[in-house]
Amino acid sequence: MIRGRVTGRVWSSKRIETLPQGALLEVEIEGGGRMIAFDPLGCADDEAVLITQGSVAAAYFTKVKAPVDALIVGSIDEN
Repeated sequence: MIRGRVTGRVWSSKRIETLPQGALLEVEIEGGGRMIAFDPLGCADDEAVLITQGSVAAAYFTKVKAPVDALIVGSIDEN
């Protein structure tokens, strides 16, 4: 898993029909770098998150074949 922090949202006026309900978020990952991850949880800006990638991310969706390569699977509680 990858740890990151949400830095913003990616807006799209068009999307394919098989993309489930959720948001595309820009995430800064630990160690530098950024990625776009699909968020089914409703995470907020500056929230710490856990991301999974690849076939594990795509396999999360059982009812549709979703073209997702990076998926936010958890929100990290911080003290």
